[in-house]
Amino acid sequence: MNLDWSKRGRARVWAVTVTGTLICIAFALAFDSYSFATGEWRWGSDPLNNFLIPGLIAPPLFFLFSNKLRELAIAHHELATVAATDGLTSLLNRRAFSEMVDGYLQKVEEAANRDHDGLLLIDIDHFKVVNDSFGHDLGDEALKLIASTISTNVRETDLVGRLGGEEFGVFIPAQSPERISAMAERIRTAVTDAHFAPNGRVHPLSVSVGGLIFGRGLSFSDIYRGADERLYEAKRNGRNRIEMSTLEAAATPARMDAPTIH
Repeated sequence: MNLDWSKRGRARVWAVTVTGTLICIAFALAFDSYSFATGEWRWGSDPLNNFLIPGLIAPPLFFLFSNKLRELAIAHHELATVAATDGLTSLLNRRAFSEMVDGYLQKVEEAANRDHDGLLLIDIDHFKVVNDSFGHDLGDEALKLIASTISTNVRETDLVGRLGGEEFGVFIPAQSPERISAMAERIRTAVTDAHFAPNGRVHPLSVSVGGLIFGRGLSFSDIYRGADERLYEAKRNGRNRIEMSTLEAAATPARMDAPTIH
């Protein structure tokens, strides 16, 4: 059984309670056993009290104190989660997504012969038609379906966020250009195959994907700008398609040699 030793775990509460109680007993024994008059150590008149009194008083005090700290840690974690999460899809919101990607880009140092990173921007095609035809409640269901579809087609190490009304982002760290492109196609295909049947009537869904494969030395604003250009290109070229490009540090976005995935 794995014990949770984090600030939100009960294991830390019991550990603090036991440790604190033992320290109190040891302090009581030391204080009662030392004679300040003679400078000698000796047992007190009733050493049993040094165990009983701290043993009765200390545990509930330490338990209440440490449990209150645990409750505060849980509340802080929940607030942080709410602040970083999109309420509808449970994905990262735009701010949390951009900050986490920026933090990653700042921490990862230049490495030779290392795989690239990728950013995919995903926009739902003709989403206004869904809202106008079926209402915003069913439009929200479509958003949640697509969010779930994207999440199930990425790795655990990838970041997925909802960046706007019908725009999503996927950050893919440490992956080859071929695999990044393949993931973009897998997401596009999975959305196309998703079953969305508002009021019992099947309505097809599709997404346009703009992707940027890049190296080191770039910020989130740099890679977002490049991926956003590719996204608009995918929409101009007919939607339900993928446009990818590469961007190295201090370089201008250039189209990949491989053909665009349709």
